[in-house]
Amino acid sequence: MKNSEISNSLGLNTLTSTGTTKNRKRVGRGIGSGTGKTAGRGHKGQKSRSGGSIARGFEGGQMPLQQRIPKFGFSSRVNRSSKEVNLKNIASMNEVNLDTLKANRVISQATKRVKIFGICEISQPMTVTGILVTKGAKESIEKAGGTVTSIEEKPIKEKFIKTSKKTDTKTPENTEESAE
Repeated sequence: MKNSEISNSLGLNTLTSTGTTKNRKRVGRGIGSGTGKTAGRGHKGQKSRSGGSIARGFEGGQMPLQQRIPKFGFSSRVNRSSKEVNLKNIASMNEVNLDTLKANRVISQATKRVKIFGICEISQPMTVTGILVTKGAKESIEKAGGTVTSIEEKPIKEKFIKTSKKTDTKTPENTEESAE
């Protein structure tokens, strides 16, 4: 037996590349090669011609399966930056806001909005600021002696508020004059 078989160690210096790659088949090189004349393409037809490739999923003009089956699923762009956090995961924290959650790696750095949910027993009081909290989570926090500061909603800009543009052309003064 050889030393390499006895030690059976695998290292960069013992790796070999024998048998990992095969030589490509050289087609169209005469009758004696076995792949001459038609070069393995068969006789006639679209696939025997040069440039005769068929698009992936093409079914001869029939509506392809990928288009026949119903589509489903939706990924909201709003939800990419918002996360939910269970109250039991942050029960040991004293102060909870976006910065402390990111610092403790509870949420990712890309998160912009968080909502705390869940009902559990908390041993120490915590203060929650700038984060949405469900009713049950708020009760659990306040039961432990903590406080929840709600987020102030952003006011809606005036240009986005729908107003009725239809106004009466006749004013009450004009109608009285026309009646006389």
